Amino acid sequence: MSEPKRSGFVAIVGRPNVGKSTLLNHILGVKLSITSRKPQTTRHRLLGIHTQREVQLMFVDTPGMHALGEGSSSAINRYMNQQAIGVLSDVDMCLHVVDARGWRDADELVMNHLVSSSSLAICALNKVDRVEPKSKLLPVMKLASEKYPYEEIIPVSALKNDGLDILVEQICRRMPEGPHFYAEDEITDRPTRFLVAEMIREKVVRQLGDELPYRTTVAVESYREESKVTVIDAIIYVEKESQKGIVIGKAGKRLKSIGQSSRQSIENFLQNQVFLNIVVRVRRGWTNERLALAALGYR
Repeated sequence: MSEPKRSGFVAIVGRPNVGKSTLLNHILGVKLSITSRKPQTTRHRLLGIHTQREVQLMFVDTPGMHALGEGSSSAINRYMNQQAIGVLSDVDMCLHVVDARGWRDADELVMNHLVSSSSLAICALNKVDRVEPKSKLLPVMKLASEKYPYEEIIPVSALKNDGLDILVEQICRRMPEGPHFYAEDEITDRPTRFLVAEMIREKVVRQLGDELPYRTTVAVESYREESKVTVIDAIIYVEKESQKGIVIGKAGKRLKSIGQSSRQSIENFLQNQVFLNIVVRVRRGWTNERLALAALGYR
């Protein structure tokens, strides 16, 4: 007798920069969610679909939850927090990702939202490859167990693919019986244009300084699949004229570098030759205007 089919939605939550997107990418075996060392690289909810025999897991990658204090309560910061918090009541399980090197106040903020939603949750202690000796994990695991009634607390290293098989197995065991929502070969419900824009934004975030990436976003203006090449026109939006010059760089060198690295990533993803044209435009105050955010895809 065959096993019954199971399926469920799993929200990946945590404070900024704990490796949520890297965790999703390595579980899926494909780079779907963009990553960088800068906090709050993820801005949107992103669905990643993992089908494993009779179980289909629909992971929802979310922006890092953070306190909205003075100087951090712009419209885009509120949007990111809403994206993360709003999903908690709509999923079958939460995967709370915590840096294994220690529990912080920002982890407490995430945990408080789990308490408010009474979410079924597993805690993934990520980045264990950076913890030596491993005995240092024990007090962090003990503290986490005292903070919330997690189903399991599992040490993992997303970057090294360590412990992810155990993590996925424990999640699968707790999914309800039900039909699969997506075909076995589907990995996301997002359109290709969205993924392409995110790939370009990843290169912007990685190549610019600490502050400017949070004032930039990317939109794909046109996307055409021709016989031997995919032609893409994209726009990098900034808030000020001075920021435009920083993105373009001296003699256009930085924009050229962003374009070259973006094209390589997009070609690897599409498995097709790409002609990519990127321009930089100023859209004043877009990070703090609700209508501007909606027009740029932050809905």
